[in-house]
Amino acid sequence: MSMLDVSGLDAGYGDLQILSDVDLEVAKEEYVVIVGPNGAGKSTAMKSVFGLTTYMGGLIEFRDEEITGRTPDEIIHQGIGYVPQNDNVFPSLTVEENLEMGAYILDEVPEAALESVYDQFPILRERKDQKAGSMSGGQQQMVAMGRALMLDPDLLLLDEPSAGLAPDLVDEMFDHVDAINDNGTALLVVEQNAKEALRRCDRGYVLVQGQNRYVDSGDALLNDEEVRQQFLGG
Repeated sequence: MSMLDVSGLDAGYGDLQILSDVDLEVAKEEYVVIVGPNGAGKSTAMKSVFGLTTYMGGLIEFRDEEITGRTPDEIIHQGIGYVPQNDNVFPSLTVEENLEMGAYILDEVPEAALESVYDQFPILRERKDQKAGSMSGGQQQMVAMGRALMLDPDLLLLDEPSAGLAPDLVDEMFDHVDAINDNGTALLVVEQNAKEALRRCDRGYVLVQGQNRYVDSGDALLNDEEVRQQFLGG
C-alpha cells in the first residue's frame, strides 16, 4: 500500500509547465529513485511533493491525506523531510547548530535524535563544533541529510545526493543513503548517477520531458535494453 501517492500531476514554475500527468508512488520503507535526462523534470517532481512548485493539476496524497498545495512547513509536520541539492547547509553555523535547526518546529532539540544522527554519521560527531561552510562537499551533504533526519521523517526526499562529489566518495554517499533506508525511512531520490541508483533501489521511475516513460524495479530497468541504450549509456 502506498504511503506517497502522486497521480496525474501537472506542475511547474509560474506559468511554465514542466510536469504533465506524472504518477509516482512510494510504499512504507521503500527506496524509490527518479532518473532521466537533464531537463526531464526529476527535481520538479520531487519539489512538487514538498510544495515548492506551482501546482497546476493532479493529486498528491501522503498516508491517505491530500497534501496538494500545502506549504513546506505544513508538509514537514506530516512526516516528510527534504534535502535540496544546493545551498543545503547553514555555512556560518557549526555542524551541531545545523542539526539542531532540523528540529526547529519542536520546543526543544530531541537529544535521542541528535545521537542517532551522530551514530549514522560518525564524522559529524567528530566535527560537531566545526563551521559547516568549512567542510568538504561530502561532509556538508551528510550535515544536510542529518538535519533532515532530526525529525525522524517517514519519507525523506533527496535531490542528487551524489552530485559534485569526488568519484571515491560516491559509493560512500550511496552507502549512507542505503543505511537511512535500512533504518526504516522510505526514500524518494533524484539521482544523475542512474546506474548506481537503480542498482541499489527497490523501484525506479524514468521521466522524459516531464512525463512518465518507464517504471519498474531497479534491476528490471537496469536490464531493459531500451532503458540501457537511451538513458544508461548502453
